[in-house]
Amino acid sequence: QVQLVQSGGGSVEDEGSLRLSCTASGAVESVDCLGWFRQTPGKKREGVAAIYTKNDTTYYPESNMRGRFTVSQDNAKNTFYLQMNSLRPEDTAMYYCVADVLCPPWERLHYVSEGTQVTVSS
Repeated sequence: QVQLVQSGGGSVEDEGSLRLSCTASGAVESVDCLGWFRQTPGKKREGVAAIYTKNDTTYYPESNMRGRFTVSQDNAKNTFYLQMNSLRPEDTAMYYCVADVLCPPWERLHYVSEGTQVTVSS
């Protein structure tokens, strides 16, 4: 089992920045893919970013987030991050960190955090 504890998030104005952190514990060696997804009421889950732990390959499935969002990891701390810059009101959502043996990690939701709200005001 892997436990994910998320921190960060909150409210920010348009064009602001936030950083989310997610610390993994437990059988962390069992997962190879870490990532983030977001969700708003009435909309389907949206993958944000993923990182393959073996070689730091990153994946951003949506073009509207590439260049603004960056996923990274600190293996020594078992922590990975989502740096979000140039935030827009449409980025408002609940953000979750997720881990799995497969990429992208938001497909099966094998291990998921409790999530944190990100609100961007115009």
